Amino acid sequence: MSISLLSIVAVIIILGVLVTIHELGHYWVARLLKIKAFEVSIFVGPKLLHWKHNDCEFSIRCIPFGAYVRFTEIDEQGNPVESDDPSLLVNQKRWKRLLVSLAGPFMNVLLGVLILIIMYTVAPFNSLDIARAQPDSQLALAQQAFEPGDTVVAVNGHPVFTYIDYYYEVDNAVGPTDTVVLTMKSHNTGDKYDITLEPEISERPMLGITTYGDVSNKYNGWEIVEVNEDQNNGKPVLKPGDFLTYVNGKAVADEGFMEFLHSQTDGDTLKLKFVRNGKEMESDCAYVKMTYTNPRGAIFFSYEVSGIKGFLKACSYAVKMPVTIVNVSVKAIGDVIEGREKVYNMVSGPVGVTNVVSDVVDDVDDSASEKIYTLAMLSAIISIGLAFTNLLPIPGLDGIQIILIIVEMVMGRPLSKKAENVINAVGFVMLLALVIFAFASDIIRIIVER
Repeated sequence: MSISLLSIVAVIIILGVLVTIHELGHYWVARLLKIKAFEVSIFVGPKLLHWKHNDCEFSIRCIPFGAYVRFTEIDEQGNPVESDDPSLLVNQKRWKRLLVSLAGPFMNVLLGVLILIIMYTVAPFNSLDIARAQPDSQLALAQQAFEPGDTVVAVNGHPVFTYIDYYYEVDNAVGPTDTVVLTMKSHNTGDKYDITLEPEISERPMLGITTYGDVSNKYNGWEIVEVNEDQNNGKPVLKPGDFLTYVNGKAVADEGFMEFLHSQTDGDTLKLKFVRNGKEMESDCAYVKMTYTNPRGAIFFSYEVSGIKGFLKACSYAVKMPVTIVNVSVKAIGDVIEGREKVYNMVSGPVGVTNVVSDVVDDVDDSASEKIYTLAMLSAIISIGLAFTNLLPIPGLDGIQIILIIVEMVMGRPLSKKAENVINAVGFVMLLALVIFAFASDIIRIIVER
């Protein structure tokens, strides 16, 4: 897939802002604790602009990757200058150094939550309050009844905090033919109760796609949400985001289209017309038997902020998002260990991030406002993810400093230089391996998705 210059610029801006806020977090807390900072650099490499403020040099450099705060003085040979100056970070009490180290990740979490609050305030946000059930779905056919507005609080005993947790639990944590138990909370009484979702399993010839159900105004076709991996005998023709418009010359918008589609027989070759990123395409697709289950069927309320109560609800969902990201990430690692997920899907490097942003920026079917909204949401998720990545105990990241300071607190004295050097050496190897793995994962995903 080609990546446009605009996508690259968007990635640089997004990551540049997130990393800058991270480093400013370190600087602001240091200033609050009266700790001296010598330099705050946005990006790296030769200086483009520089100025002084509060005896600290600020600079913008020409290579748009990374940022840093320098808390040590450097001599003419580029070596750190040792000093007993009590205002230096190295001479501060351990709790102060710990707060400075934690400030960067905290600022990324805070920025992500603030972006989400703004997004949820200006546009509808998804909740876990069930509005209705899809017809003939597992929820609609369940023996236990629910009241509109009742909230899903757990799936199969696992707490859910946002809609992302819910969809992970019903789509990834279990198979499509597995039974799911929803723990609900009544909006009237506050009591909890369970609803059991039992799949109805059948087999019939099908296209193997999931759509939003209605014909979209865009291209007068079905917008595809998900494609079964068994489509076209295991060689899927369609992709999520495509708009299916015709099958064997019959428009999907025509009355009686479903009867026409179901009249096709197993093994037939169907000629599909569809639109992908604004381009009309045609392809043959085998109409083959697939195992089919009716959908889980929960349709959630989307809320708009129209008063203080709605704003507080939006804030509560925004604050829960960091918990969701940690929750889903930990479970995804478990999926890799147990072999349910490909290992290269666990990590994304700069190429992977650029590909995701490119999908948004270069999508001709979305308006400018839709692209801005999606990029803002991506920025919030990346910012929160960046915070937790920085807590890894690897040199160059905040996690290693946090671990060393905590070890000092427990031991009551600093680690020996030899022990610290060993930890840094091991951590550097881990960092190098992580960088290589991230780039390799990006490349593998590109190859697989082609």
